[in-house]
Amino acid sequence: MDWFQAVILGLVQGLTEFLPISSSAHLRIVGEWIGAHDPGATFTAIIQLGTEAAVVVYFWNDIVRIVSRWFGSLRGRVPKGDPDARMGWLIIIGSVPIVVLGLLLQKFIRHEFRSLWVVAITLIVFGIVLGLADIFGRRQKELEQLGVRDGLVFGAAQALALFPGVSRSGGTITAGRIMGYSRSAAARYSFLLAIPAVFGSGLYELFSALKDDGTASTPWIPTIIALVVSFGVGWAVIKYLMQYLQKGSFMPFVVYRIALGTLLVILLAFGVMDASAGAEA
Repeated sequence: MDWFQAVILGLVQGLTEFLPISSSAHLRIVGEWIGAHDPGATFTAIIQLGTEAAVVVYFWNDIVRIVSRWFGSLRGRVPKGDPDARMGWLIIIGSVPIVVLGLLLQKFIRHEFRSLWVVAITLIVFGIVLGLADIFGRRQKELEQLGVRDGLVFGAAQALALFPGVSRSGGTITAGRIMGYSRSAAARYSFLLAIPAVFGSGLYELFSALKDDGTASTPWIPTIIALVVSFGVGWAVIKYLMQYLQKGSFMPFVVYRIALGTLLVILLAFGVMDASAGAEA
């Protein structure tokens, strides 16, 4: 991977991480198209640290307040029913499914799940599910009404993002719409919920790469370039997406997912692309 390919993949990560269209699927597909092949689960997890840093910057005030109130509730200085303290617990609870499944399915995440057939099918299927949820989902619930059950459902939906093509934000937002949360509420919790999961997986992959092979197998300079680019682009995307969701629908993303997935199926069926070409062996 050279620096130009790294910039392209960083742009792709920043543009797609927060949209319900799956950043991991786009990295897998675009990697093939630009000759970088499959960037790999390690590269993907590490550069996601850039876009997640953008979430931290954007929601900084919210995060500081939630963390401080949560710690305050542990010490008895803040009531346990405080909304921010509750949100801290709900983020922890919602993170459990992806942590458990991520550890159990690590082999499949690195290999079988990265087949372009898996990417194509999940793009289409979960695009349709997102569309139906956005059309028929009720819109009356806000985050103040979030409870343990809904937090676990959000968390289980986030865990589906272990399949490239599902989309972390797409899965959690779809679950939120099905449960009756507004678009902006579902997106907001989705972004906050992703922070421990993405930082956890990214730092785990980073330390594993440093421990196992500090120079040979991981393209460090391209990875750092892609990480920095993804941060800048991701911050701009999350800012405008939150504004868009005040009035806009998810239908443009649904149409895009189905169109991209269908194109990918056609290319794979006619042998233009190889489903496993360039994937981690």
